Amino acid sequence: MPQAKDLREKLQKMRREAEERDAQRRAAKLKYPYIDPRTAPINIEALSLIPQEEAEITKLAVIEIKQKNLAIAVYDPLLPETKKIIDSLVAKGYNLSFLISSLSGLKAIWDFYRFVPKPKERITGQIRLERTRLNELRKSLTSLENIKRALEKIGADSVYTAQVLEIVLAGSLSNRASDIHFEPKEKRVRLRIRIDGLLYDVWEELPHSAYNPILSRIKLLSGLKINVHDEPQDGRFSIGLPEKTIEIRTSVMPSEFGEAIVLRILDPETIRLSIKDLGFREDDLEIIQKELARPNGAILNTGPTGSGKTTTLYTFLSHVQTSETKIITIEDPIEYHLEGIEQTQANPEVGYTFASGLRSALRQDPDIILIGEIRDLETAEIAMHSALTGHLVFSTLHTNDASGAIPRLLDLGAKPQIVAPALNIVIAQRLVRRLCEFCKEPIEISSELKERVEKFLNKLPGRVNKESFKNFQIFKPKGCEKCNYLGYKGRIAIFEMLLVTDKMKDLISREPIEAEMKRLAIEEGMITLAQDGILKILRGTTTPEEIGRVAGTLEW
Repeated sequence: MPQAKDLREKLQKMRREAEERDAQRRAAKLKYPYIDPRTAPINIEALSLIPQEEAEITKLAVIEIKQKNLAIAVYDPLLPETKKIIDSLVAKGYNLSFLISSLSGLKAIWDFYRFVPKPKERITGQIRLERTRLNELRKSLTSLENIKRALEKIGADSVYTAQVLEIVLAGSLSNRASDIHFEPKEKRVRLRIRIDGLLYDVWEELPHSAYNPILSRIKLLSGLKINVHDEPQDGRFSIGLPEKTIEIRTSVMPSEFGEAIVLRILDPETIRLSIKDLGFREDDLEIIQKELARPNGAILNTGPTGSGKTTTLYTFLSHVQTSETKIITIEDPIEYHLEGIEQTQANPEVGYTFASGLRSALRQDPDIILIGEIRDLETAEIAMHSALTGHLVFSTLHTNDASGAIPRLLDLGAKPQIVAPALNIVIAQRLVRRLCEFCKEPIEISSELKERVEKFLNKLPGRVNKESFKNFQIFKPKGCEKCNYLGYKGRIAIFEMLLVTDKMKDLISREPIEAEMKRLAIEEGMITLAQDGILKILRGTTTPEEIGRVAGTLEW
């Protein structure tokens, strides 16, 4: 019997040693440190961040926490179920360091869960609005003026912090706001709300005594440090509505008179669009649908922050998504969660950049890849090579127009002989406000303006249906109850699309400047942002003032 026991112990020791050698090999392959958790200290507070059942399913354990820095023992960070929980930690603002462990090593850590105290009730990072209360707020907070009156009715008592925040959030959702700004001044705090790209004053009489509890509440919800007041912090929380969950991205920044807050509202309804909803003309829509049907190549979307690039690319993904295709995204940050698509979040602080994420994604055998942004040569080269090797690649660049995208890639160091065959199309876009359909008013069109419009239409490429603009009308905003008396309601994109034709490929090989690219693109039939804006004016969708504000001088 003693001999049998010795043999069993010897076999167990051999299996454990083999398991640890396998963990060491995986660590070397993944380029992360190896750890034997049996010899490592375990922080119970860190362990409690993830419930035991979830930790065992995802084959990991948080073993150390220092402020927002976490050390995680993990079997394989690339496993799909593991990646999801990693993404959720990153989304909460944590910086992650990975240590590769064997399964038996992780089991030794999980034994420490018996020392984790049962959780008490605490702020969970989600605000829930009851259906009855939500309906009441939606009916009453239909305008910025109504939000102001509701806040003034509560008054400045800090006891009502939760109610103030509820009114601000519910009112912003009711008015389709994209951002909420709390801006501390010397004596008061100003509340402003961004609707359709423009900021509007709501309330300028919020006392600091009432604002400070609101600030603390938002920090708690967002997982931020309450006692830190002299450095920027970023986090997020969610609003649980009966029919959906809305993510709120929080930015807190120190200012002269206190900490300023900006809450970015990420409503999933804003990305549930078809390609037709985006604002493409019929002739452009045919081009886009043709390009999206191609099995490989790169489609780049350019424009400044807030120009709708993410919405456009997510709409493209929804259009090409089928049960037969595998789609992977590498984003920074993940703004919206897409059903049936594998999304990962870049985290440069732990070495997970767009480039390294893209390399990992390619090992997952994808058909379609979305890269949040091409920022450096390494990402550009991998993206272009991916487009040449059977993948359809979507990404963005920060350039002013479509013509600037290719010189930008070349400036990063990408080789023209790779860029030219890899690129299918470059899209530039801006967002302009839509005229309210219920109150817009036609303006009188002079004979001079009519003549200028006719000349403008005659210069456009033949693919544009000019006959449809024969009896055009131009409208101006008025304002009514349905549009919050702004004259505009909602936004639509204006586009320009640069197709990479054979002539364009030949020009790229000579490393052209932006002016040369634009000249050839127009010769090849590209319609500029301003020209597309004018066509939307003639359709009665927007106004000359909006196009001038967003796209610059009109090219009548």
